[in-house]
Amino acid sequence: MPTEPSIEDLRRYAVARTLFTPTTLPAAIQRLGFVQADPIRAPARAQDLTLRHRVKDYRAGDLERRYARLKIDEDCLVNYGFLPSEHLALMHPRQAKRAWDAETQRKAADVLAFVREHGAVHPREVEQHFAHGRVKSYWGGSSNASTQLLDGMHYRSLLRVKRRDSGTRVYAAATHSPADDSPAESARRAAALIDLVVRKYAPLPASSLTYLTRLLGYGAPHLTAQTQTALRLAREHLGSCRIDGTTWYWPADENPRARRYAVDDRLRLLAPFDPVVWDRRRFTLLWDWTYKFEAYTPPAQRQFGYYALPMLWRGRVIGWANVSASEGRLAPAFGYAAGAAPKGAVFRCALDEELQRMGQFLASR
Repeated sequence: MPTEPSIEDLRRYAVARTLFTPTTLPAAIQRLGFVQADPIRAPARAQDLTLRHRVKDYRAGDLERRYARLKIDEDCLVNYGFLPSEHLALMHPRQAKRAWDAETQRKAADVLAFVREHGAVHPREVEQHFAHGRVKSYWGGSSNASTQLLDGMHYRSLLRVKRRDSGTRVYAAATHSPADDSPAESARRAAALIDLVVRKYAPLPASSLTYLTRLLGYGAPHLTAQTQTALRLAREHLGSCRIDGTTWYWPADENPRARRYAVDDRLRLLAPFDPVVWDRRRFTLLWDWTYKFEAYTPPAQRQFGYYALPMLWRGRVIGWANVSASEGRLAPAFGYAAGAAPKGAVFRCALDEELQRMGQFLASR
């Protein structure tokens, strides 16, 4: 009997370890460690599509409705999303790569005083009070200067998102413990960040682990050197194996061949950023076809559709679905990696049940 996992073991492990038995919203976020956010609703935001498989009786919008009462924060890690508030200490106070000029620092100080005076502010209130005007946006267009300044203040540890009003961030002043920049503490935080991303996205091909470590430069740019050192040390202690020329890594206290990592017969339509499918390198290695997120691809060049939801069934991603909803009715369109849907009533029943769950998830409370 082999002592190292096979690629089939890794497929099963990749699915089962993150699609745990649905639990409460706080417990699910704690277990995931981080939930990537995306504003597109097709048919719902990515964070809601991710959580619906892991939170009992979850409905679209529950995260936003309950956010202010939970010990979670919107913040940056490898990208933007939601994470337990306790993880903020690993990255804050954050030191941005680009320092503000004196004028921007002055504006930020004035806005921070305004926020502290009012307790919580909507970007519209800041713009009405300060009239910052408009600036060039990150994407080349034009955006509200106050909104961009608030975003920068949030990133630089001055503000936190207190709640959202109709999807718009409402900010409050942030409070973080004083920075401990000692070598030992910086090394500890860097190691904890590596552990956080490994536990979220394992099993990881070596190239993906390197890529995720580089992406940590978004959440903790001031720890770039330390995370590189932590990565070298982690490779020595993580569980690992080599299959067909690819080295894979996972938490040392987990065994990909363990029986507890068993897949079920439920069919699931996943968010494009779900942990099961987020790593496109791993996706191709595990399921032998290439999935692409095409929301920003010109329509004529799309192969899968505007917001294709990968279709997971019996431990394999076999295709995708584009789902729209109007007046309480779903309008799904499907595609399959093999060119056609699996035959038989078992698959059709599993798909029907998932569409029913999707309808319930989208229904208003």
